[in-house]
Amino acid sequence: MSTLAGRTIAALRNEHDTLAGTVAALSAEQLTGPSGAAEWTIADVLSHLGSGAEITLAALRAALGDAEAPGPDFNQSVWDRWNAMSPQDQAAGWAGSDAALLTALEAVPQDRHEDIRVPMGFLPEPLPLASFTAMRLSEVTAHVWDVRAGADPAATLPESSAELLAEHLSGGLSFLLGFIGKPAAAREPAVVEVGGTPYRIVLDDKVQLTTEALAPTATFIGPLEAAVRLLYGRLTPAFTPAGIEVKGNTTLDELRAAFPGF
Repeated sequence: MSTLAGRTIAALRNEHDTLAGTVAALSAEQLTGPSGAAEWTIADVLSHLGSGAEITLAALRAALGDAEAPGPDFNQSVWDRWNAMSPQDQAAGWAGSDAALLTALEAVPQDRHEDIRVPMGFLPEPLPLASFTAMRLSEVTAHVWDVRAGADPAATLPESSAELLAEHLSGGLSFLLGFIGKPAAAREPAVVEVGGTPYRIVLDDKVQLTTEALAPTATFIGPLEAAVRLLYGRLTPAFTPAGIEVKGNTTLDELRAAFPGF
């Protein structure tokens, strides 16, 4: 049976393959046109994914003992190099950078998945491999959607990725919502059940996604993928399909404000 890290790596591969097919069909005009991320073009998103893959690979190689830990200026140097590329080079470079990371992740023996810990400069403790790969899946899934939504506003997240992200966000990756959530945007505390799932979105002194059977004060009506997009700030009015609504002591607009995204 695959480990949680193994399932996450497989999801990363699926997202890579989806994006590769999407990018191959884009015109030069679309590449420099808007994405689902409000302030980024599609090329900007691909640059971010490419540079992020390079930075993630460096951290993984250091954790595996295959290289020295990157220095304090490493991330900025990578971002500067990618930002200086043309849109066409950003699009072309993304695939190779991401493929190199995936190859390294897929080469990690499954019997090491539970033992590996990866230091992250902004966290007090190293992350288990499952949470480390989930951090990358959070970035990739959201930004693959950004690219797809630039060409098709009706784009959704793959249900498999949405389910896996919900599992992570309610478990080892729960700290991420503490970084991106803004509970003060809600008028009052709320426990929002995601209809048809075991998940609850909790807004109190902090935000969390949980499977704890808390008494709901509101209901999110819509598929899990839409609820996950909400958590990542990607359920804005322009990208919200008909039938999505929230009933109870909070509103969809309040939830959007509580989860502005990244």
